[in-house]
Amino acid sequence: MNTSNDNATRHDERLGAALVCTALAGAVIGSVGAPLITAVATGMNVSLSSAQWTLTVPLFTGAIAGPVLGRLGGGPYRRITILVALALVTIGGLLTVLPLPFTALLIGRGLQGLAVAVGALLMSVARTHLPEQRSISTIAALSVATTVGIGVGYPVISLLDQLAGLRAAYGLGLLLSAIALLVAWRTLPIEAPGALPRIDITGAILLALGTGGLLLVIAQPSLWESWSASGVLAGSLVVLAIWAFLELRASTPLVNLRLLGREPILRANLAILVAGAGLYLLFSLFTRYVQTPAGADYGFTLPGVAAGAALIPFSLLGFVAGKAMPRLIMRITEKWTYALAAVTAMVSALLFAACNQSLLVVLAAIALLGFAVGATFAVVPRLVLVGVPGEETASVLSINQIARSIGMSAGSALAGFLLATSTPNDAMLPTRHGYVTAALWALPPLAISTLIIVTRRSGRHAAQA
Repeated sequence: MNTSNDNATRHDERLGAALVCTALAGAVIGSVGAPLITAVATGMNVSLSSAQWTLTVPLFTGAIAGPVLGRLGGGPYRRITILVALALVTIGGLLTVLPLPFTALLIGRGLQGLAVAVGALLMSVARTHLPEQRSISTIAALSVATTVGIGVGYPVISLLDQLAGLRAAYGLGLLLSAIALLVAWRTLPIEAPGALPRIDITGAILLALGTGGLLLVIAQPSLWESWSASGVLAGSLVVLAIWAFLELRASTPLVNLRLLGREPILRANLAILVAGAGLYLLFSLFTRYVQTPAGADYGFTLPGVAAGAALIPFSLLGFVAGKAMPRLIMRITEKWTYALAAVTAMVSALLFAACNQSLLVVLAAIALLGFAVGATFAVVPRLVLVGVPGEETASVLSINQIARSIGMSAGSALAGFLLATSTPNDAMLPTRHGYVTAALWALPPLAISTLIIVTRRSGRHAAQA
């Protein structure tokens, strides 16, 4: 009997570790584009705005493909869905490494965006195939993989670019894709047989158009002052309204909106959308600030590798937060754990605003932000899975991923917009005061997201994920 229990425990440990490693690889793959935007522009003779799409396109494909993969992977075809998605990610990595035109690079980066969408499926595997407590800790670890992946990926990718060039840096993404595919193939459990899931094709197209339009407007601050942005935004909202109308009447909807409309789930999705804007506003500010070139009366002129290394505290504290969340939740409940994460992010913003002339203090602010991001991403799955049936796990989490992506994009774009408005007409860099003001702009969304969570009805304690 003990031998059987030991074998089961080892199996659970291997599966949990494999899921986290796969998610971590996906996070690094997703972050590959950020340190290489300038290298793409100079190495492939394209504008910086065009090169920015190597970071934007994966965000689009990850958010848009998420609900479809979530529905396909909600039951008996979960393993094959994950493997096919990772195979496409690997093909995308190959396209980024081969000496092909810029269009092929964009296609490759788009395929790599599927690595982000796979995260919801990995969480559903953990929820279905692991014991309750191990499932909770594994889902928390999967949620903070993005935080850890950024700190790991940025310095390594920047170093590879400096030592061996652009294609070698993208080669890290290809290598990780292949490893993730192999690990998933060897460890993912075979699901019980069942009927092939039916995909609401019309719903998928409408959701893709509506979400894609929103992300396009949010991710391109240069459009904000033009009428075209208003047109795209209005059109996207109309498309999403039509999508919601049809989904509520579909016999097999892409997304169960009635389930998403339940108060705890709705609050969790709204909170992460709003909090994502505040968190990634700060993240964008901090990463730009430490790289401020010589000639300004602020910043630290850190080169690419050193600037990436400055994110190591971000990842370390994010990892610590992910490990600590299950115990914190047991002591103070989910909603107050979320509040603690948001308050930590606010402290980070205030610390930066008050003492941004000290590199050590700025690194401390980055570390606190890492803890806040890791804690937020670790606790939100617990909040969003309240009362969700097992077969709907991946679908519900994929919508949460869309909310997270929109919030993160809004925060990043808002950072760029605020810094642009604080840049004098005859200067290339924003003022120090512009950075301080932008950091303080993160406080309202963080406070609002906290109120959304802590003011939920007291009788509804979050269910076990």
